[in-house]
Amino acid sequence: MEHTISLEQIQNFKGKYPKQLWHLFFVEMWERFCFYGMRGVLTFFMVDQLFLKDEQANLQYGAIQAFVYAFTFIGGIFADKVLGFRKSLFFGGIVMILGNLLIAFSPQEMFYYGIAFSIIGTGFFKPNVSSMVGELYHESDGRRDAGYGMFYAGINVGGLLGGALCIYLGKYYSWQLCFLSAAVVMFLGLITFLYTKKHLGPIGDSPLLNLDTKKRTIREIAVYVISLLSIPFIFIMVKNTDYTDYFMYTIGIIAVLYFTYELIKLGDTGLQKKLFAAFLFVFFYLLFNAIYEQSGGSLSLFAKDNLSNQLLSFTIDPNIVNNSSNTFFVVVFSPLVGLLWLWLAKRKLEPNTLIKFGIGFLFLGASFYVFYLTKFFANSEGIASLNVFTFAYLVTTLGELCLGPIGMSIITKLSPKRLFGMMMGLWFLASAFGQLFAGKLGAEISRSNTGDSLLSKLQSYTEGYYQLAIYSLVAGVILIAISPIIKKLMQEVK
Repeated sequence: MEHTISLEQIQNFKGKYPKQLWHLFFVEMWERFCFYGMRGVLTFFMVDQLFLKDEQANLQYGAIQAFVYAFTFIGGIFADKVLGFRKSLFFGGIVMILGNLLIAFSPQEMFYYGIAFSIIGTGFFKPNVSSMVGELYHESDGRRDAGYGMFYAGINVGGLLGGALCIYLGKYYSWQLCFLSAAVVMFLGLITFLYTKKHLGPIGDSPLLNLDTKKRTIREIAVYVISLLSIPFIFIMVKNTDYTDYFMYTIGIIAVLYFTYELIKLGDTGLQKKLFAAFLFVFFYLLFNAIYEQSGGSLSLFAKDNLSNQLLSFTIDPNIVNNSSNTFFVVVFSPLVGLLWLWLAKRKLEPNTLIKFGIGFLFLGASFYVFYLTKFFANSEGIASLNVFTFAYLVTTLGELCLGPIGMSIITKLSPKRLFGMMMGLWFLASAFGQLFAGKLGAEISRSNTGDSLLSKLQSYTEGYYQLAIYSLVAGVILIAISPIIKKLMQEVK
């Protein structure tokens, strides 16, 4: 395969960012519009249109999101071993579009069928753009963190637009239009990729280029066929959350065993220590997501029933605030947090990556304590202050910014290049288990509501958020306490 630009030319770029980063920025932005738009309407749609109880909607949400992220692990392996990042991304995008079109055709009847398609599509699409960003830089290039920070901003611009528009269209116009909009923007993402992929040089090529073309094509077709044939099984498992548990625990064990195999296979003690350190980051990321991801589950249902529509002096739908305030704050504050780290670095005061992760947990705990405090700003009917709720999301965002942008970067720094796809897949698999446990935590919060009034729901939900605040605090303290041990494993990596 001929390329007009070499990998060396790409990596030896001038300035702060390679131009290819902007291409991938927009591809990911449109895909995140689709993803966050769907994520933001799931529990609301299931309660409002499929008439599920809050508890079941939380479990269903956790199952769907768990499958979405679990298949990024599988998609990452297929990209590493067979398809390459480019073909994997394109195939995933097409399947995601088909999934959204199915739901748009008949939201109530085709919902779970469309979700099954979207799960497969996201699994092939999501890990590959992140991995390609990592390949834009030399392994020792200090600009990589800044690149992932900008890429992270693209994710959140897409999430901001999708989170606000999809729920707005669904609630106030039609659910068909809601899901159709997700399909349209995903199409825009694919078109952007097709027109800009020539600038990526060899990045994302098939790992089987040394094979005979016919043999390579057979393997690629086999991956496509097996993936599509798995859709009916995903449909069954998503509808029955017990099956989801069996699947997730099985794939979790397989993933850990596969990671252990690759770890031993490395043979080099130094590389093994770094890879194990990366695994510890993945584990704590799982814990973070189990609490953080209440935003798409219990917090969405809390916003649906227990919040006023007054934010400062504006009237706005609480679910739009729930879906988009976090991404809005990321876009606004991520440059400021980046400048803060630079300011601290010049004075040799910048905390290392481990401490930043720990601080992220402390902010997460503080934010859920603020969610708990909304009960003290509620009227006699159980309608709480949207202002306090939104402030809690600001605190959540500050915690996210301590670990979200640097998480993907540190994984690529600690991992050998040939294992980028697997480790990014593990990163997203941690999100999968985080989503699964988030759904279970949300279901427990819903189950604790034994009354039938908004006031009883306010009481049970906020008490649940108080417990999550404690869990976050404990995790943050533990991580900071063991940071010297993990730092030794990381060796020279900062």
